[in-house]
Amino acid sequence: MSTIEPHSVTACYALAVLRGTAEGTGDAGSWALPTDRLEFGEMRALWDTVLGARDAGPHTGLLVGDRIRPEGLHILGHLVLTSASLADAALAAERYHPLVSQAGTVTVHRQSGVTRIRYRQTVDPAAMHPQQVEAIVSSMVRAARWIAGDDWAPLAVSFAHPRAGSAEPYARVLGCPVTFDAPEHAITVADEDLDRRRPLYDPELNALHRAYADRLLEQLSTAATAAARVRRWLERAALGEAGPEGPARELNLSVRSLRRALHAEGTSWRSLLDSARHGRARRLLETTDLPLDRIAPLIGLSGATALVRAFTRWEGMPPGAYRNRHRPAPTNRGGAGDG
Repeated sequence: MSTIEPHSVTACYALAVLRGTAEGTGDAGSWALPTDRLEFGEMRALWDTVLGARDAGPHTGLLVGDRIRPEGLHILGHLVLTSASLADAALAAERYHPLVSQAGTVTVHRQSGVTRIRYRQTVDPAAMHPQQVEAIVSSMVRAARWIAGDDWAPLAVSFAHPRAGSAEPYARVLGCPVTFDAPEHAITVADEDLDRRRPLYDPELNALHRAYADRLLEQLSTAATAAARVRRWLERAALGEAGPEGPARELNLSVRSLRRALHAEGTSWRSLLDSARHGRARRLLETTDLPLDRIAPLIGLSGATALVRAFTRWEGMPPGAYRNRHRPAPTNRGGAGDG
């Protein structure tokens, strides 16, 4: 492919889908896959072939997603493997999912001790097989198990489409209650599970993966969704002064057109700004000793009280507790005989 079309999908994921079919042969068959990305129409055609195969069944998508390996998610898979917690992995999925597929968005919502990780199509939902959605959701559960263990399970999973086939494979693969005809596609996780820190992880390797993912995201942004391009604009913006006029000007859109485009992609300026404030607050708390009344204006909030209220909504804990939990352990620079 000479250009990256809107709603494109990485070839790594396409190959993983082919390898995860019921036969599990690892053979891409007659598919001449590109080395970079497929247009969404090509990915849909691939799924048409997979689901039209003689051995395909109503649970093919569910099973394909459960067989996804880290390389099937490209750099996002390696970011998950090197994350310090499921929370970090979920936020990586929220930010970097476009590198895997621009046909949908992942968003993370905390409330009352549980977190809902939502998936929403950015293409017309009628253009996507329900089994494609089931593959994406079950692959997210599988990715969580790479770091939480094979016996981990979410609290619940929901799909917006009707169930096809028996309920047993859903319970077996996902390990939790599954509902259909729900308002949204979502995975519900206990915050206790989400925030549990891994005893061993490599923050330097994670930082290298993240830097590479940021470069890829920048390359993709020239043809990315409006939401992805607004996120990139917010990354470098002074959040205390940020308004939709800035990214609208960069995208050569009116503010009204930008708001319509974001709504069509299942998000809004307010939601993206809130997410940017959340991410920047996390980084400032993790990497600086700035007091809360200095951090608040840097992320566009009125003061320490507003920051405490917002951060507790985002993370389920006040910023002071978050900083204490995520502050690197002090290094003992003395010898064994130092007191």
